[in-house]
Amino acid sequence: MLRDKNLIPLSHQHQHALALCVRIDRGVEAGKSDPEPWLAEIESLFGQEIGSHFLAEESVLFPAAERFSELAPLVGELRREHDEMRDFFSQAIARKLDGNGVRILGQTLSEHIRKEERQLFEGMQRLMNEEELARLGEALNQQLANSSEACLLPNEATRLKPRNR
Repeated sequence: MLRDKNLIPLSHQHQHALALCVRIDRGVEAGKSDPEPWLAEIESLFGQEIGSHFLAEESVLFPAAERFSELAPLVGELRREHDEMRDFFSQAIARKLDGNGVRILGQTLSEHIRKEERQLFEGMQRLMNEEELARLGEALNQQLANSSEACLLPNEATRLKPRNR
């Protein structure tokens, strides 16, 4: 299903976070096991986008979705995942994650984003009318006004080289 324009700002931020998740996964495969550069990048992304993204979802998106009984259990699950990921991000910022912890954070974040995109957003688009989606979009834009719109560029240590074929 084509993403409704009112949810696109969240989807753009999801793309930024997924790009980091993919690079973490490929970095692990390529043997880039020093966690410090990844932790620095995770801290930057959390500060620029993810922190405000979580707040926008929790204060605007999730309450709108919870009005629908078929989405309420999913929203409860997503809220618990936010709590789990906040713990991961806190550990990353405090430099308490090793390389395996960074890998798990990347996997957990990727799975969470895909669940929001494929289940929550699709369900909301199916259940909400255009007017409801427009109000939701306005509220999300207000909530996200201070977050970055630029994709965070990898630092030298987390930039991956093209794969040899």
